Amino acid sequence: MKKYVITGATGKIGTIISKNLLAGGQKVTVIARNADKLKELVDLGAEAMAGSNYDRQFLVEAFKGADAVFCLMMPDMFATDVLKEQKQIADNFYEAVKANNVPNVVLLSSVGAHLRKGAGIVDGLGYMEELFLQLKEVNVLNLRPTYFMENTFGLIGTIKQMGIAGTPVSPDQRFPMVATKDIGAVAAKRLLDLNFRGNTTEFVLGPKDISYAEVTALVGQSIGKPDLQYVQFPYEDATKAMVASGFCGEDAARLMVELARAINDGTLLNGHQRTDANSTPTSYEEFSQVFAWVYQNS
Repeated sequence: MKKYVITGATGKIGTIISKNLLAGGQKVTVIARNADKLKELVDLGAEAMAGSNYDRQFLVEAFKGADAVFCLMMPDMFATDVLKEQKQIADNFYEAVKANNVPNVVLLSSVGAHLRKGAGIVDGLGYMEELFLQLKEVNVLNLRPTYFMENTFGLIGTIKQMGIAGTPVSPDQRFPMVATKDIGAVAAKRLLDLNFRGNTTEFVLGPKDISYAEVTALVGQSIGKPDLQYVQFPYEDATKAMVASGFCGEDAARLMVELARAINDGTLLNGHQRTDANSTPTSYEEFSQVFAWVYQNS
């Protein structure tokens, strides 16, 4: 039995990882800000520690005795300087791993982290990857999933309010999308196997590349609006709309639009190649049924 520490354990990815590790008979410490939200995992046998990734001493304490940790960075999307907050969390993860000589780490990174700068919200993940390169004695797996299918839930407000789907991403730009449950499954398997050595990178790319025009057609069918149209919003308008809708603060909106720009110009997508090994099973056709459920219940 090994000891694992899972940050972000109440999120979709962290929950799947924690459940898989517990089902495998491992000792699992789950971390989240709210202890009440960890009850389901505690009932399955996990040990809960409530605290913040912004609290370095808390993480140092939480990572004690761990054979492996899963680091998931979730900054405050209403912060005035999101990248600064991302760097603070990354620094805290790094120092907690270093202080405890944790031998194995899986970092939840992203496609586009190879750029280090110019990928908007992903730049903080690039910083985290770069930071962990300094830990020569630690086995670090940089898990780089692509754009989450769940991100397309952001279309729901626009569809309901304006009768159209829209983002700043070009309608015809095809890029990989992945379901978070598939990311969780890959991360859990790597943590159970612990067969990564040195500092390595693995992509998690979903089954195929898809465009927002194709997504809109599938979404339209699933919610009973087969004629639903997709509109590419100008970058400035998209920034204002995200802030006005209460989705995030001004700085995060700017970073999200910068990410869309990197998708449109292809730079986000020039650091990977699709293989059978990094393609995961859940299709957007399947996911569109989840979208329809969320749409109908929101």
